[in-house]
Amino acid sequence: MKIAFHGAAQTVTGSKHLITLKNGKKILLDCGMYQGMGDRTDSLNRDFGFISSEVDVMILSHAHIDHSGLIPKLVKEGFGGKIFCSPATKDLTNILLMDSAEIQESDMRFLEKKRQGAPSELLRPLYTVEDAKRAMGLFEAREYNLWFDVLDGVRVMFTDAGHIIGSQCVHLQIKEDNKETRITFSGDLGRYRDVILRSPEVFPQADYIIMESTYGNSLHEDIKDTPQMLLEWINKVCVERKGKLIFPAFSVGRTQELLYALNQLEAQNLLPKIPFYVDSPLSIEATDVVKRFPLYFNRQIQNVLKNDDDPFSFPGLGYVKSVDESKSLNFKNGPMVIISASGMADAGRVKHHISNNIENSRNAIVMTGYCEPHSLGGRLLAGVKEVGIFGVEHQVNAEIGQIRSMSAHGDYEDMSQWLACQDPNAVKQLFLVHGEPDVQVAFKQRLVKKGFVDVLIPERHFEIGLG
Repeated sequence: MKIAFHGAAQTVTGSKHLITLKNGKKILLDCGMYQGMGDRTDSLNRDFGFISSEVDVMILSHAHIDHSGLIPKLVKEGFGGKIFCSPATKDLTNILLMDSAEIQESDMRFLEKKRQGAPSELLRPLYTVEDAKRAMGLFEAREYNLWFDVLDGVRVMFTDAGHIIGSQCVHLQIKEDNKETRITFSGDLGRYRDVILRSPEVFPQADYIIMESTYGNSLHEDIKDTPQMLLEWINKVCVERKGKLIFPAFSVGRTQELLYALNQLEAQNLLPKIPFYVDSPLSIEATDVVKRFPLYFNRQIQNVLKNDDDPFSFPGLGYVKSVDESKSLNFKNGPMVIISASGMADAGRVKHHISNNIENSRNAIVMTGYCEPHSLGGRLLAGVKEVGIFGVEHQVNAEIGQIRSMSAHGDYEDMSQWLACQDPNAVKQLFLVHGEPDVQVAFKQRLVKKGFVDVLIPERHFEIGLG
């Protein structure tokens, strides 16, 4: 048996890990899109490093595009097997893939118009809406904590990862030559004591673990401080300076966490009477999906639901759907809060809002999650004084900030707690993925001290035999 790491290897996007059994059958864990990698992004997304038609089955850890975004390309290139995930992941992935395909088709139409002809092959979309629809026809949903067969001799079980609604850790039992091998893939791990979701669950002993490491050298601020930090930003920017406060936020997870925190502030009569906007049709759809799965919520929000039938809404909140409505926000004077995708500020409507507001010192742009260093959000957090957006150079006069308590990824204490159910001596190898190299090295040192002796940090396309 072999495993190859074709994405999220010494970087945080493009998750793809391919298990090849002795009989030649292949199992793909995630099929994610690279994001925020600068000029390399497109070429990385066009080269899988394996032949799509040779993959027999795929297992998806969660809906985020850096884990699911290339599934339609996989299908377009010949994959025809089943794709297993949780029910909520299936519903969320559907809207995310359709949105991704629509954006690519729109970009192609723009390029055709700009070039006055068909764009070169390299500028063509990775897939279309029809490709995404065909891919969704291969999905099969499975609930948590139930073993199910995916191939002869291969069983899988999901446990709650606590990262976004429906996210799961993947556990495989593989029997070859009368020998059983147990492999666990963390997907993306959430935080213990999350304000909305349940904590990551304990899981069976594994022989091999593929583990994310995004915040392997960091500790987050306390989650309970998030509403207070939001209120401080709102008062400083909107009340005192009469400016616009822009929150780049991932459509799935971060937007709902922001809305829940603002709902709680409004319930305490602490929110100032200013307009709040969610400017992202995708975020609106995602919030509707999240509301359909209240059983995945933790006890705290279950109690809130007894008295508040919609903890993601509050007076003064407006949803912006059309492009014209979105553009009109740039012509509105006075203070306001805008929540818009994408979370790294590298695409979507939020990029336009930043372009139109970044030179005004009354305004602020506050990141609410991880930003890849090459992304617009990452460059702003690095302190650049000028930034190019849509081909125009802008002075960065707006205040740039970050609320670290809002990360959906666990920090090194959360990840260590997730591993606490494992006997380090029984884990033959632990592979760190989904992280920046320096962070992974720091987390590896921490794991070695905890008794995990064989910890590897694979490069892209690295392949290794197991057993």
